[in-house]
Amino acid sequence: MDRRRRVLGEDHPNALTSASSLAADLRALGEVEAARDLDQDTLDRRRRVLGEDHPGTLLSADNLAADLRAMQALNDDT
Repeated sequence: MDRRRRVLGEDHPNALTSASSLAADLRALGEVEAARDLDQDTLDRRRRVLGEDHPGTLLSADNLAADLRAMQALNDDT
């Protein structure tokens, strides 16, 4: 992801796709708070760059919701 950000810029659609993929990997590894932070940042940037109704923006919103559900599940287990 860092290379894409450096070469293409932080708000390039490919860099945003990489950020989204990294967040999904973090969530799968149990790093839910890190995933949430990255997904929130990616959602904010996609809204600004792509608009509210773009499929990538909607995917980011869905990913953020998955993070929040995972965080709730972790809290319910404690």
